[in-house]
Amino acid sequence: MQSSTNIKLPLSFILYALVAFVISQIILFLNNDVMAMGQFRIPDIWMGAHFLIVGYAAMIAMGAMYQLVPVALLAPTWNQTFGFIQFIVTAVGVTALSILLGIAPEYAMYGGIIAIAGIVMFIIQMVLTISRQKNKNMMTAFILGAIISLFLTIVAGFLLAWNLADGSIANHGTILSSHIALGVSGWFTLLIFGFSYKLVPMFSLSHGFSMKWAKPAFGAYTAGLIILIGSFWLKASFVETIGWFIMLAGFFFFVLDIREILAKRLKKNLDKPFTFSLVAIMNGLGVHMLAAVFSFYGIEEVAVWGWLIFLYVMGWIIFSILGYLYKIVPFLWWTHKYSNKIGQEDVPTLRDMINEKLSVLLFTLFIISIAGLSISGLLYINIMVFTFQGLLAFTSLLYVLSIIRVLVK
Repeated sequence: MQSSTNIKLPLSFILYALVAFVISQIILFLNNDVMAMGQFRIPDIWMGAHFLIVGYAAMIAMGAMYQLVPVALLAPTWNQTFGFIQFIVTAVGVTALSILLGIAPEYAMYGGIIAIAGIVMFIIQMVLTISRQKNKNMMTAFILGAIISLFLTIVAGFLLAWNLADGSIANHGTILSSHIALGVSGWFTLLIFGFSYKLVPMFSLSHGFSMKWAKPAFGAYTAGLIILIGSFWLKASFVETIGWFIMLAGFFFFVLDIREILAKRLKKNLDKPFTFSLVAIMNGLGVHMLAAVFSFYGIEEVAVWGWLIFLYVMGWIIFSILGYLYKIVPFLWWTHKYSNKIGQEDVPTLRDMINEKLSVLLFTLFIISIAGLSISGLLYINIMVFTFQGLLAFTSLLYVLSIIRVLVK
């Protein structure tokens, strides 16, 4: 995971993202009453969701890509100075977009323009970096697929913001569904798939695996995603069901590869934070199964799908990021601060940088919070939504403080 990337670049994204994560959970906690009623399409929820998905998850993903893409693809970052500029532009844009969505949605387009400029800068950076790769592989395909999905996500997001301000764009709901599918299932899922092929073998010390399901996973998942988005525009429920089942097949193929990687590991006792990321994979598979079944039986209740999306975002995407990040940050910081001092003075080991006992407590609380929130939300039990969202906000703060604690060692 070592690269020539200036550690300040990925850490800038990570630190901003951690702050956005806590802010998002506080906002959602303050609006637990509307969440309990299954109301997700209101300004305050938009604000919390964008701080969570764009401010936290997307910024973490960008920071991770600055560190991991050069390592995974053996291609140096195109321009690191450009990367720092892109961080500033994106951070300003995401902050403005999220806040404006909450207090003045009709002006959100202006924050969106800045955020889009920053994300386009990131896309340019990644495309030019990937162009330096000599031998393309399946990781290249997953990363490029994720980048294309990111670009289409911001196009759809801009159209949504324009629609809020002007109201002249056709069918707001169709664009919103496409925006969510491209961002959640396209950008994040394809990216996690791709990097998992690098991170899972590294954290489990696995060798000799085949990755034979990588091509079917990529082909099926992207084909299913295209069919799903097409169904939104065609208003064809049977096409939507086909899309969900093909995406489920793609996710299942990915799980088969991860299973083989873990079967050939040398490290018998896996680290607890990494295990949490593996739990997230099963969560993702489970939500895909539910989505396919719900679509097949024609379940269209907005509240049900709203909580299913919430479960997918938190149980699959956020859980994956939380687990991987708890391993990546200590490794980056230890490498930056101590790797050149080995043999010259006493330095802490990498294991000393991670509090395994605290990680078990944190991840257990995360699981309890998300499970409790999803169940109580579907049952419209207000006091339970209040309790579990409060627990989630508190756990998020503890998690962020535990990461920051690593950076002062």
